[in-house]
Amino acid sequence: MSNNDILKVGVIGCGLIGNKRAAVIKNDPTSVLRAASDVNVINAAVSLKQCGAGAGGRACRDWRDMLNEEKLDALIVATPNKYLKKISLWALQRGINVLCEKPLGRNIWESERMVKVAGENGAILKTGFNHRHHPAIFKAHDLVSKGAIGQVYYVRCIYGHGGRPGYEKEWRASKEICGGGEMLDQGVHVVDLFRWFLGDFEEAYGIVPTFYCNMEVEDNALALFRTADGRVAQMHTSWTQWKNRFTFEIFGEAGYLIVEGLGGSYGVEKLIIGKRPVNRDSAPIFSRGSLDGKTGTVPHFPCGKKGRSPSFSGTPIKKGGGGNNQYLGGAPEEETLIFDGPDVSWEMEWKEFTAAIREKREPLGSGRDGLEANRMIAAVYLSAKENRPVKLTEITGDRVTE
Repeated sequence: MSNNDILKVGVIGCGLIGNKRAAVIKNDPTSVLRAASDVNVINAAVSLKQCGAGAGGRACRDWRDMLNEEKLDALIVATPNKYLKKISLWALQRGINVLCEKPLGRNIWESERMVKVAGENGAILKTGFNHRHHPAIFKAHDLVSKGAIGQVYYVRCIYGHGGRPGYEKEWRASKEICGGGEMLDQGVHVVDLFRWFLGDFEEAYGIVPTFYCNMEVEDNALALFRTADGRVAQMHTSWTQWKNRFTFEIFGEAGYLIVEGLGGSYGVEKLIIGKRPVNRDSAPIFSRGSLDGKTGTVPHFPCGKKGRSPSFSGTPIKKGGGGNNQYLGGAPEEETLIFDGPDVSWEMEWKEFTAAIREKREPLGSGRDGLEANRMIAAVYLSAKENRPVKLTEITGDRVTE
């Protein structure tokens, strides 16, 4: 297809997330929603009427009919986890580009299969990781990539909500349908962000208790991850948080970045930028050689600019810097950026997906990213089961953890 062609899109699963995705297509002049499918065909018809091509669209109960009869350029799969692999494979085998809602299947075996088939058929596979596109998180990644807080030492995240009455009866409480509980639900966003900021990890340790909910999957997940160069990521995701919370912290040699809130019930989204006081009579406060081979002082923190930021794969930690008098004592200087507008993460992620299709490249939050996120989750499940640290190299499609 040429860059001027309108992308013909279908959506399978017209619930909350599927409709969020459809609404973005409605406002995108480069795409059109041509077909929608849901087990409740009325939901598909409503989604199509509100967000689609009007009389020219097709609403289906059976997604197979939709894929067989409609010529689509891209497909959004927003069903419960059990059905993600089968539907995605059906589309990918026909060369249709797929945005598969997170997680990328219930386990690493399903993820590996999806990534393999996408590559074999020259189709773009994207995992639905919209959190990367929340403006505070995107800005934080841009600052880290530019060396704004020097070498990153560790990352922490707390993410959770309090469920709702009857949560134990919903499909998320089923191991067979979901593959896991809170670790796969909100935790998959967290581990994806960990990889985006720190690169690949070598080892994981975790526990996945069920404290409160009467269900067969975990309602909490607590985990530690370590990179080969010794940096650490720590997480706690919870369905017993009671009051919705999202906190994501990145600490480095020269300061820290703290993201609070995601908008809505999670509170206003903001980014706190902490800069350690500098001893101006000493050497430069940190080596930007950790990123680009140059030295320099604390850079200016701009308010932000549009565009994709480069991936940050991490660098070896330089030890022993605490006694060189580069920093003064006392509380860091803080600047707070407020992002109180509407949630643009869905729109920005869609733009990234369609750009990847037109440019014939891997998208930010790719199928491979979804696979590696599931590998990290599988390592935590195995660690909890065997009460030991687990090397991520132990986790392959041949060993699916229960």
